[in-house]
Amino acid sequence: MNAYEQYMKELAQPMRSELTEQGFESLESAESVKEYMENAQPNETTFIVVNSVCGCAAGLARPAAVTVAQQNDKKPSRIATVFAGQDKEATETMREYIAQVPSSPSMALFKGNELKYFMPREHIEGRDIQEICLDIKDAFDEYCD
Repeated sequence: MNAYEQYMKELAQPMRSELTEQGFESLESAESVKEYMENAQPNETTFIVVNSVCGCAAGLARPAAVTVAQQNDKKPSRIATVFAGQDKEATETMREYIAQVPSSPSMALFKGNELKYFMPREHIEGRDIQEICLDIKDAFDEYCD
């Protein structure tokens, strides 16, 4: 690992921890993403946060994701994260499941392996955090048991 990669890893660690310390599983390799997604049961819901170091959008996405995942009455069965720019192969593999324009940060909700909801960066950046939370809540209320 070169000096730049080490610096970025250290810089990203608190942003990764903001999710993992709240129960999000960190998927850091293509294999871990495939295994995680292939183990999803048909009626299980999976909430994925594509994390990033972008201050403006990711600084809203992480707390919104954590808040709704913890506080909403209806919650996904599983929660996980990949880190764009850090876990490149994991992120690319997850984006194959999401099948949307690559966007980070972003959030996706699956039922089984079927994408039911996607929030791209442009629906995060520049918005009020309560609006983002309400959008996530609406998706959880519609698709989670």
